[in-house]
Amino acid sequence: MQLCGIDADFESLGSSPPVWRARVAAAEWVATASFAQAAGLPLVSIWGVDRRDTDGHFDICAAYAADQGLAWLMLALDPAQPRYPDLSGYFPAARRMQRAVADLMGLAADGAEDRRPWLRHGAWPADYFPLCREHDGLETFADAIAEDYAVVQVQGDGVHEIAVGPVHAGIIEPGHFRFSVVGEKVLRLEERLGYTHKGIEKLLERTAPADGHRIAGRVSGDSTVAYAWAYCMALESATGITLPESALLQRALMLERERVANHMGDLGALGNDAGFAFGLAQFSRLKEDWLRINKLAFGHRFMMDGIVPGGVAVPLDQTRCSTLALQCDRVGEEVGELYAIYDEHAGLQDRFIGAGRVLPADASRLGLGGMVGRASGQGRDLRCDQAWRPYDSLGVNKVTLQNGDVAARVKLRFEELLESLRLIRHMCALIADLPTPTLIPMQPAGQCAGLGWVEGWRGQVLVALEIDGDKIKRCHCHDPSWQNWPVLEHAIIGNIVPDFPLINKSFNLSYSGHDV
Repeated sequence: MQLCGIDADFESLGSSPPVWRARVAAAEWVATASFAQAAGLPLVSIWGVDRRDTDGHFDICAAYAADQGLAWLMLALDPAQPRYPDLSGYFPAARRMQRAVADLMGLAADGAEDRRPWLRHGAWPADYFPLCREHDGLETFADAIAEDYAVVQVQGDGVHEIAVGPVHAGIIEPGHFRFSVVGEKVLRLEERLGYTHKGIEKLLERTAPADGHRIAGRVSGDSTVAYAWAYCMALESATGITLPESALLQRALMLERERVANHMGDLGALGNDAGFAFGLAQFSRLKEDWLRINKLAFGHRFMMDGIVPGGVAVPLDQTRCSTLALQCDRVGEEVGELYAIYDEHAGLQDRFIGAGRVLPADASRLGLGGMVGRASGQGRDLRCDQAWRPYDSLGVNKVTLQNGDVAARVKLRFEELLESLRLIRHMCALIADLPTPTLIPMQPAGQCAGLGWVEGWRGQVLVALEIDGDKIKRCHCHDPSWQNWPVLEHAIIGNIVPDFPLINKSFNLSYSGHDV
């Protein structure tokens, strides 16, 4: 079949959402990237797989969001010289993904301009590749040395640098930000992330497939539902399991509750960063009440481990459905009032409007995605575009704005929050009328593969899973922050340094999800 502009022997790995996988040659690898760029099809992720023990080669993999579903391409690489054509000329977001693949597997992108280490930070030697088969990930390197990192220099009269992090003043994961400024005006920002590489993908290789959801759900704690669902979707696709509507509705309900919780937290923090402490106080109260009901209904404030292979851990009953629906009514009224207050507050709007603007044309060129992308005219939302069960029957109203500034990102959060409340109320009514779901047992056999693809609150969460018997051969977890961190560097240009916390919070990208 033809997909992403090439004819290849694509195999189906699932129909909800549709996922297609094919092995390609180097020419098709490049042709697909060229076609996808021209057609406006996003590059979702790049990762490597070590198949030397079975097939005698490495694979470099890429996933593209096509109109027919997701295309998963595999290019075989010679283990003696594991190199592949660079994709960063087509997709700027590929640069850091390719640098991470080089750090973790030693696979090099031919022609790539930026070959600096991205995740290693001197934690292991330059000739050690953690995701290769010969390593178990338990090695330690007391004598590893961190190389000097070649930060890009900006020259000119009055230009100086401000270094922030990687250790920050608050409870936050490490990230380094190097500002080149004239006075207070930012000329350039360069980020450096990956300081606490957790080794999750190697750990998954030592984890039974039935337990992998617990590890995946800890890639990024604020997206635990999205990651657990993506992992379970991949495992269920690989094993041919079909879930009842009641289980899928509860998963979607939990995903929407995760979206609401994060949007409320961000709206409070954005108000606070603009000097409006009242907003922080009100949204902190609403979010705390929301998380307490999560604990009551699902056994955990963040619903961690609530989605499990074959279903859900704590099925909802009519009483809890009623409690959740009533809370949505109360929260909806208060959020509506706060929406009007934010919209009419001259001081807030003065800080929000025009700050950190990413125009739609730049957002498209740079690959900005997810929630932040939708605020800059990039109207992609898997819940609508590739609606998997049960979203295919829920009628999600997509929110897309054009201004691309902090004000647009605030407005989009309000609109998505209110839409999620509507969806939760609707799903509560549907779940209450359906039989209680029971877990469906599954037993992976032989070699199989599956892919999970979920619209988390930040954007597209992807989990690519390969199983060999009762073991995970490879599990790649991808966070939408990989696409969006580089665009934050663009968004701050021309703004003043004191506006960076506000602009950064309006993106609210994941350090942890970028550093598996």
